[in-house]
Amino acid sequence: MMASEQQSVLEPDLPGVPAGPGPRPGPALAARVAAALRARRRWLVPVLAALLLAQMAVAMVTTAVQQTPTVDEPVYVAAATDYLHEHRVRYNAEHPPLGKLVIMAGIAVAGPHYDPSYRGDQGQVGRHLLYSSGNDPWRVMLWARLPVIALTLLFGLVVLAFAREVLGTAAGLLALALYCFSPDVIAHGSLATLDVPSAGFVLTSAWLVWRARRRPRLYLPLAGAALGASLAAKMSALPAVPVLVALAVVSVWGARPGRAARTLAAAAVVAVTAVAVVWLSYLAVDPRLRLVSAEPAPAVHGLRGLLVDLMPFPRSYRDGMRMQFALEDLPWQGYLFGHLYTGSRWYYLPVALLVKTPLGMLALWAAGAVALVAVRRLRPAAPYLLLPPAVLLASAMTGSRDFGTRYAIFMPMFLAVGGASVLASRLRWARPAGAALALFVAVSSLLAFPFYLPYANEAFGGPADTHRWLHDSNVDWGQDLGRLADRLRERYPGERIWLVYKGSGVPAYYGIHAADPRKVPAGRVHGLLVVSDSWVAKARGTLAELIDTSRPIDDVGHSITIYRR
Repeated sequence: MMASEQQSVLEPDLPGVPAGPGPRPGPALAARVAAALRARRRWLVPVLAALLLAQMAVAMVTTAVQQTPTVDEPVYVAAATDYLHEHRVRYNAEHPPLGKLVIMAGIAVAGPHYDPSYRGDQGQVGRHLLYSSGNDPWRVMLWARLPVIALTLLFGLVVLAFAREVLGTAAGLLALALYCFSPDVIAHGSLATLDVPSAGFVLTSAWLVWRARRRPRLYLPLAGAALGASLAAKMSALPAVPVLVALAVVSVWGARPGRAARTLAAAAVVAVTAVAVVWLSYLAVDPRLRLVSAEPAPAVHGLRGLLVDLMPFPRSYRDGMRMQFALEDLPWQGYLFGHLYTGSRWYYLPVALLVKTPLGMLALWAAGAVALVAVRRLRPAAPYLLLPPAVLLASAMTGSRDFGTRYAIFMPMFLAVGGASVLASRLRWARPAGAALALFVAVSSLLAFPFYLPYANEAFGGPADTHRWLHDSNVDWGQDLGRLADRLRERYPGERIWLVYKGSGVPAYYGIHAADPRKVPAGRVHGLLVVSDSWVAKARGTLAELIDTSRPIDDVGHSITIYRR
């Protein structure tokens, strides 16, 4: 074989490069080829990101269309409607207004009829608005949920940007995939609730504090605004304040070491801006800041009362904190792995996360956290990605309400970025293993469609078995009343129905005419016994006897069980 022929065999043709014998491509041609490849990569990243966000949007909108109101949603919708019409903080004062202002954007489009003279507690006002005021609850709830869905998608862009800046483009796409396929984020991002908005703004604040290492004057006020938005959506974000303020100091000190005054100013900018945003959220509802809450604020004494009094927030915010402390003092019931208990268990949230997080995601979370600490070039980012969720989780674990992983929804957000850190490892298996685990996450999530609220991973039997381990918003939050109505009409027409339902929906509105079996002697209960799985978990006395002497024949949405008796 001649030299020129040997060269053509060893060097395959490149696009735009002449094949065969002759001089090697010059620097100009090589530069054009490299530029073409870079251009292709530039448009490939936004296309892949758009596809991931599009599938998430489809999953959330489908879920929003199919689910009836969950336990908390009518309260938030009623408060948002009252904001729109009456400009007052009257209902749901235990939560700040920003999340409900987001919901209000959808309510303004839906334009439901509202009767401000109706008297009742906030739950009754919500049900009256949806079911007794001539409104279509399906339409009102969809419009209430759409702004939260849009905000959830925007937080996906924050995940992508954060991971891309810290870890690179490939890791950014991996982080976005983990976020977009998270069953918990999809489930709660499709509801008109406050958990995802609050957690997403904490993540946004952490990202902006990270960016402040280079341009503190631009990004520190924005970080404070995002932190304030989180506080103005839900008070449970308060433990993140000292963490993010401290990280702001770290960012400025790292950029300009030795300037103590600048670092203190950085902390002040973040804190003052956050407080200002909280005030603005109340002023946006009621410029006069009237105290018109439908429920009086309880007295809080001792150290907690002193802390509330010292908070630099509006009186309504501090009254809401008093209500939250009063709620924490109530004897709530929890359910974990078949055990019903009163009070709380400190390990509840970590165990619930083990059940409700895809196995591939758990593996990537663990490996990514190790990589953030072990890989030298990633260590500067580790505090920004690990400290906020760690502190928030530790705080949430001290709460008395063991109701669901929604109280830790910040975990799949922050650790989507952290989990993508495995791609920064120099181990040969890191990239293929990361890709394989991400694919496993995607398959597990897609198989759960559209039942994301009762999701459990494969180690715990999937969504059909979640009710065996957990209850409340982990499984059954009243979301399947519409599906139940369809099932009864299609499969069991004309049968006698006995219903024990957990939720804020009105069964009769959906055509479910049933009696409560707990209010009659057990011997009179014959036909279909329909029980929400949270009530099954807590069944005692008469209800437990009825369930034990009945035969399960069907389930609806993995949240309601139908028995034959």
